[in-house]
Amino acid sequence: MQFTETHTHLYSKEFDADRNSLIEKALKNGITKFYMPNIDSESILPMLELEKKFPNNCFAMMGLHPCSVNQTVNEELAIVEKWLKQRDFKAVGEIGIDLYWDKTFLKEQQHAFFTQINWALAYKLPIVIHCREAFDEIYEVLESFKELPLGIFHCFSGNIEQAEKILAFNTFKLGIGGVVTFKNSGLDKVVEAIDLQHLVLETDAPYLAPVPFRGKRNEPVYLLEVAKKIAEIKQISISEVANITSQNAQAIFESSDSLL
Repeated sequence: MQFTETHTHLYSKEFDADRNSLIEKALKNGITKFYMPNIDSESILPMLELEKKFPNNCFAMMGLHPCSVNQTVNEELAIVEKWLKQRDFKAVGEIGIDLYWDKTFLKEQQHAFFTQINWALAYKLPIVIHCREAFDEIYEVLESFKELPLGIFHCFSGNIEQAEKILAFNTFKLGIGGVVTFKNSGLDKVVEAIDLQHLVLETDAPYLAPVPFRGKRNEPVYLLEVAKKIAEIKQISISEVANITSQNAQAIFESSDSLL
């Protein structure tokens, strides 16, 4: 039984003291692939160093996170583009729009999101979308494209209607993480209603630790708690969750042609 972790910031400073032991612990528990989204220019080298250390397990994406978008957006995007030209990555991510903390740079976030989707199309790469308090804004950008790359709607925490709107594009999977274990999140109802073929597993470590670790640093092995919760909701075995969600992740990240 093997699991695929589709979204983790293992290169973050929060893991500097025990990163290797956490990865080894996860590997012993069947979590064998870790897909790492980039944040901005400062996270690139730590991310690539970790990929080099665990080349069979850790895989890098390249993108500019919406929370890192400000007046320097064009300089940061130029760095992303340089790296995309320079070497292969598993995806363009994480990209999107975040209006939770600040709406000051909405136009710049929209510009960065649109630009990076175009790069994904050009390089035939999937995208990993970050959306927080910005579903309508994200959807408006996606609708503006005649074709879209494959991708993952990371840390999905919306309602069933929003899930169906995303899945109607026929290119995206929903990334399900620790939020599904939160008592009043409502995400359990969405997972119950959506076929497992549309879901992938993630932790977003070190953020959003699942119950019973909520409020603490999230860790790779806690992906098992997410899988257990989905198995409980779906009334299926955890092995089936592991197999199907890993196949779904492979269809996104390992496709020889990421465009439908």
